Amino acid sequence: MLTKTPHLFDEATAVTAGDSRWQGRTSPDYWAFVGPFGGCTAATILRALMQHPQRAGDPLALTVNYCAPVAEGTFDLDVRLVKANRSSQHWSVEMTQGGGEVATLATAVFAERRPSWSHQPAAFPGATPFEQLRSYPKLKMTWANQYDFRFVEGEPKLGGGAAKEPSSPYSKLWIADRTPRRVDALSLMSMSDAFFGRVFHARHELVPFGTVSLTTYFHVDAADLDAEDTTCVLAVADAKIFHKSYGDQHGELWSPSGRLLATTTQIAYFKA
Repeated sequence: MLTKTPHLFDEATAVTAGDSRWQGRTSPDYWAFVGPFGGCTAATILRALMQHPQRAGDPLALTVNYCAPVAEGTFDLDVRLVKANRSSQHWSVEMTQGGGEVATLATAVFAERRPSWSHQPAAFPGATPFEQLRSYPKLKMTWANQYDFRFVEGEPKLGGGAAKEPSSPYSKLWIADRTPRRVDALSLMSMSDAFFGRVFHARHELVPFGTVSLTTYFHVDAADLDAEDTTCVLAVADAKIFHKSYGDQHGELWSPSGRLLATTTQIAYFKA
C-alpha cells in the first residue's frame, strides 16, 4: 500500500531552489561505505533538474562522475543549461562542498518525446512474480535496507570468504522500495545504481567498492511510467571484465508488463 506521508526517498533527494545554485543535504537513510549511495546522489541531481523552471521535456540520459566521496552534511548544486533546441536540452551540474570542492560532475539530456514508430527488439527476460519470491536479508549497508531485493537468479553468496573460482557476475532480481513507492524517473534513476557490485557476486565477498562513472538512459517518459503504474522493476545486471582495480557493470530495468524502462552502464573501482 502506498503511504501518504513523505517517503524517505523523497526526503533524501529533496533540494532547495536558488538562482544558479541549489542546496541539498545527505541522508543517513541512504548511506553507503564512505558516503551517500550513488543512486541517491544521482536522483538528487535529477530532481534539481526536473524542478528547474527552465526544464523542458523528460530525462533522456544522465551521466554522473563521482569525483570524491560526498561528505555528510549539506552540499550545493551548480545547475547550468548548456544548450537547448526545439526538442532537447543539455545540462551540466556540479556538486560542491566545503567552500567549492567538487564532489560530483554530471551532464544530462532532456527531450520532448513525440509519438513515432516504436519497436523493442530486446526480449523481456521474464521471472517468477515479485510476490512469490522472498526478500533478500537486510545488510549492514544502510541504503540497501531501503530496498526490497528479490532474486530470481544470481543471488550473492556473501559471508563465506572469497570464492576459490570466480562465479558469474550475472543476476536477475526484482527491486522495489521497501516502503512501496510508485516508480517514476527519480526512483528509476536510483534503482539503476541499486545493483550490488558485480565484484561481490564474482568473489562471494564484500570488498571496498565505489562507482566512478554512471550513465543511465531513460526509454520512457512520465506518461509512460504513469501508465505502467508499478512499484517494482525487474532488473538484470552483468559485467564483462574486472582488471587492475576497475570493473564494468551494465543493467536493464523492466516493468512487470515487459516494457524496457531504462538501461545503464558504469565503471567502478574495487580493491581485491
